[in-house]
Amino acid sequence: MDLDGQIIYYVGPSPAPPGRVIGSAGPTTSGRMDAYAPRLIEKGLKGMIGKGARSESVIKAMKEYGAVYFAAIGGAAALISKCIVEAEVVAYPELGPEAIYRLVIKDFPAIVVNDAFGGDLYQAGRKLYAIE
Repeated sequence: MDLDGQIIYYVGPSPAPPGRVIGSAGPTTSGRMDAYAPRLIEKGLKGMIGKGARSESVIKAMKEYGAVYFAAIGGAAALISKCIVEAEVVAYPELGPEAIYRLVIKDFPAIVVNDAFGGDLYQAGRKLYAIE
């Protein structure tokens, strides 16, 4: 599987109801993938979508190789699923919702939390509202 220039969405969708391409598809906690993300980024991954903060090793890899991390809205799985216009299983179909899908999205609601220059919106937000 060629990762060059791709984006991974950390999601375990529910089965697609009749007439839909996918079921509810909200983000899952990205930190569970932090042990693997630096290597994937090194292999050409350019972005990740999920929820929650990333480790220093992932942030370092994003800076070194020019990748970004997008946060999607937790708790909005049904809404987000409407932004997925195509879904095709491309690997490990026996894993069901944990299979690897190729998704085509439109108007996906996410924001950049970690940019390729080391910016971290989570840290910036904490500093902005910290009581001194």
